[in-house]
Amino acid sequence: MKTDIALAALSALGQPSRLAAFRALVQAGPDGLAVGELRERLDLPPATLSAHLNVLRRAGLVRDAREGRVIRVTAEYGQMNALLAYLTENCCAGVACGDSGRDLPATCSPVPKEPTP
Repeated sequence: MKTDIALAALSALGQPSRLAAFRALVQAGPDGLAVGELRERLDLPPATLSAHLNVLRRAGLVRDAREGRVIRVTAEYGQMNALLAYLTENCCAGVACGDSGRDLPATCSPVPKEPTP
């Protein structure tokens, strides 16, 4: 990851409502959340949430897809993992982070939910 891309992502996450939105989307998993559900969770006006999502989208941290009348927003785990890798690339004195004895994951790879019958 290039420094300017990392700075854009960190800047996007450097605002409380955007950070809360991104964390909610990460917690929601690969299915994401409908914009209306995200708005209710965060208790933000629609225009405010839209502006925050635009900043996160420009930073490559979220994407959305239209599902009929609903817009579903999901976290971009690849971009999140790239940012984490950028931030930790020289950590642990050159030892892979997974080998630090602390059993901490180096990246986040969400597991898709099983489809319900």
